[in-house]
Amino acid sequence: MAAQDESEGVVMEAEVSLKDPDICCQDDGKGDEAGTEQASQTDGDNSSALVPDVSNGDDSDEGKEMVELKIIWNKNKYDLKIPLDGTGAKLKEKIHTLTGLPPAMQKVMYKGLLPEDKTLREIKVTNGAKIMVVGSTINDVLAVNTPKEVIQQEVKAEENKKEPLCRQKQHRKVLDKGKPDDIMPSVKGVKERLPTVPLSGMYNKSGGKVRLTFKLEQDQLWIGTKERTEKIPMGSIKNVVTEQIEGHEDYHMMAFQLGPTEASQYWVYWVPAQFVDAIKDTVLGKWQYF
Repeated sequence: MAAQDESEGVVMEAEVSLKDPDICCQDDGKGDEAGTEQASQTDGDNSSALVPDVSNGDDSDEGKEMVELKIIWNKNKYDLKIPLDGTGAKLKEKIHTLTGLPPAMQKVMYKGLLPEDKTLREIKVTNGAKIMVVGSTINDVLAVNTPKEVIQQEVKAEENKKEPLCRQKQHRKVLDKGKPDDIMPSVKGVKERLPTVPLSGMYNKSGGKVRLTFKLEQDQLWIGTKERTEKIPMGSIKNVVTEQIEGHEDYHMMAFQLGPTEASQYWVYWVPAQFVDAIKDTVLGKWQYF
């Protein structure tokens, strides 16, 4: 009898196993889940332990005397902390990190053009100083300079076909007024940097007085008259045309082409000769006389 009961029990267990195979699977799944969760927690703990301290890359500057600067480029302002004994070249590298502007494309100004081989301490840079940066990214140069070069070639070809500009009727009526009394003195045969004050006392095409102000930190040319001041981005100026004034070779007439055609040229008369090359190089982005 006991043997019969034992046999029936074995049969019942077998039936349960055949009818409900998921029972074992569910139990096994729970075991796997628990094991996976435990492994995940273990891995998480291990990964946290392996993550290094996050830094700004300034670990090597620890213990050095630092100076806080305001970097101004393309109407944007950036805060920068750098060792006072870092060089101008090192500053350019930091500016590259902030702005994406390659060091070779940068003109950095602090009381004039900042030398690369001197330290900020030697240049006497102070805490909170404003550092002006002028320059264009490679993409900007490719986008802007290529059309300018084409336009310059077309303008030059047209100029070769025409009579001297100063003899043309449209310019003659302004030049016949004579040299303005308050014009800036000129120096023939000399190349000078742009003056720190506006170029004033000149005439525009209508015969009115005009002054030119070069805002290098904003990359703008300000053309001022009695009525108003136009603020022109230098990157939008397509070309600069100049010609000596006959009989007054120490002065030039100059046109800034503000659009795609010659009709957009803004003429200025009696520009002192010593500043002509600096104006052209600055406006067209060559920066030789910065």
